[in-house]
Amino acid sequence: MTQQRSKLSIAQLNNIFSPLTFEQRIRMLSRVFPMEEVLYTSSFGTRSVMLLHLVSRFRPNQPVHFINTTFHFEKTLEYRKQIAEEFGLKVIDVLPDPAQNEITVKEGWWRSNPDVCCAVNKVLPLEPIKAKHKVWLTGLMAYQTGYRSSLEVFEEQDGMLKFNPLIDIDEGEWYFYADYHKLPRHPLEALGFGSVGCEHCTVKGQGRSGRWKGKTKTECGLHPADFVNQVQEGK
Repeated sequence: MTQQRSKLSIAQLNNIFSPLTFEQRIRMLSRVFPMEEVLYTSSFGTRSVMLLHLVSRFRPNQPVHFINTTFHFEKTLEYRKQIAEEFGLKVIDVLPDPAQNEITVKEGWWRSNPDVCCAVNKVLPLEPIKAKHKVWLTGLMAYQTGYRSSLEVFEEQDGMLKFNPLIDIDEGEWYFYADYHKLPRHPLEALGFGSVGCEHCTVKGQGRSGRWKGKTKTECGLHPADFVNQVQEGK
C-alpha cells in the first residue's frame, strides 16, 4: 500500500483513517508512508507524553525532532532527557540561527513582537527539515484551542500533509491513557502549568491559558498555514 499514496487524496486518507482508533492510525501510517517521509516533532510539553509513548510502541525507529529555541524551562530539558531514555527515543535538536537567536535575546522580542520571536526561533529553523519530508506527525488535539477544533486527521499545509492521530480524543481519554500506562508527567504540571512552552512566554494557568498570557496569540506559528507568510510580509 505504501506505493499507492500518490493516488490517495486527503479526503480518501481521512475516510480510511478517521474511523480508526489512535493506535490503529499510527500503525496504519507505516502501511501508507515509508519512515523516511514522516517528520515527528515534539515540544516535550505537558501533553506530549502520550504520543511519544505511542511512537515508542509502534514506530520505535521514528526520530523525534525537538525544536530547541534556547528558551525552554530547565525542567523541560530534564523531562526531555528522562522520556528519551525511558522510551528509547532518538531525539534530534532543531536549533535557531545563532546570530538571529542572539538578537532575540538582546532585544527581548518575546515581549515586543512574540510572533517574530517564534518565527525566528521555532518556525524558520524547522522549514528545511520539513522540506525533506512529506508527512508531519503531530500531537494536536481538538479540545485544546479553537483553531485545533476545526482540524481533521489529515490536513494539508503548504503542500505538506499533517497527520493528527489524536485530534478527536478528549481530555479524559488523554488522562486515562497516561494513568493506565503510568506515564511520567511534566514536572511543571504539578506546579500549576497546564501547558508549557518557552520560559519567557509561559505562566501558570489551566489548559493553554498560561501561554502568551495577555496577548491575542494562541499558537506559536508551526501549525497555522499562513503564519510564516504573514511574518515575512510584515502583517
